[in-house]
Amino acid sequence: MGKIKKNKHFQNYWTRQFINSLKFYSMKKVLITGGAGFIGASLANALSEKFPNWFIVCVDNLLFGNLKRLKKAENIKFVNCDVNDFNSISSIFYTYSFDYVFHFAAVVGVKQTLENPMLVFKDIEGIKNIVHLSYYTNVKRLFFSSSSEVYGEPFKIPQDEESTPLNSKLPYAVVKVFGETYIRHFSRQHNLSWTIFRLFNIYGELQRPDFVISKFIKQAFKNEPITIYGDGKQTRTFLYINDLIDIIIFTIENDVFINEIINIGSDMEITILELANIIKNLSNSKSEIVFLPPLKEGDMRRRCPDISKLRLFYKKDFISIKDGIKRILDNPEFILK
Repeated sequence: MGKIKKNKHFQNYWTRQFINSLKFYSMKKVLITGGAGFIGASLANALSEKFPNWFIVCVDNLLFGNLKRLKKAENIKFVNCDVNDFNSISSIFYTYSFDYVFHFAAVVGVKQTLENPMLVFKDIEGIKNIVHLSYYTNVKRLFFSSSSEVYGEPFKIPQDEESTPLNSKLPYAVVKVFGETYIRHFSRQHNLSWTIFRLFNIYGELQRPDFVISKFIKQAFKNEPITIYGDGKQTRTFLYINDLIDIIIFTIENDVFINEIINIGSDMEITILELANIIKNLSNSKSEIVFLPPLKEGDMRRRCPDISKLRLFYKKDFISIKDGIKRILDNPEFILK
């Protein structure tokens, strides 16, 4: 009986497959919910470039997300999935065994959340799903994006993580407070590490055009009236997206802010009227500034974070509001579509 000849091509194929499998399983794996959203996609793009040996799975139901935000990269995979559906999101968790999970999926925007409160409250199920699955699949750390909205109308300025009351009654903020509370109490009974980011007005090139800076830029480019609700004297602080991404990467690389809530934002206050004038001047727009009746809900008079806890570790200067807006004006394609 003759010897069976070995097929070298066949052997080489399976050798390559085996090596690729080893490489994949040795990669750090990251889940980003809301991965086609402004912040989620910006984080995915940055992680993909900085850590080519990481594998990033982005999930989004595309209710507000846009796939055009995500770069095409071998180490980014997109899955159309609603995190509020346990069966859908659980299959993703058990397929990949994530090291880090970033839960950024949420119904956002003042108008959308006020007009669709029950849709907002559905996000409670998503929070519970992500927390439970992170624990049962041994995720190293869960990162949750909360919001400055949880502070409501301020009792004190600046607003700090420990002593400032959380008094907002808006559906979006109520869900964020629930998420913070659920994560903290769950971790007390189970071994789950977490970090909660309270984000203060993040802006950048990939933001939706209905948010204030994007809206003003779009109006200015078209020489349309720049519309302000109320008298424009309400103040906000604004943080450029690259600064947020840098803080998140710093947090991972240095193992800081474990089991803590952290304010993330600039502490430089600016009135909405000043913001409109900056955008008008930098874009050389002929737009006039028009004042509309105040919003009935959701437009707080002041908001400014106490970032002293953040500054204990993170020392870099933030990009100024003018420089950040200039960067958007150089790349306004997404906002103007």
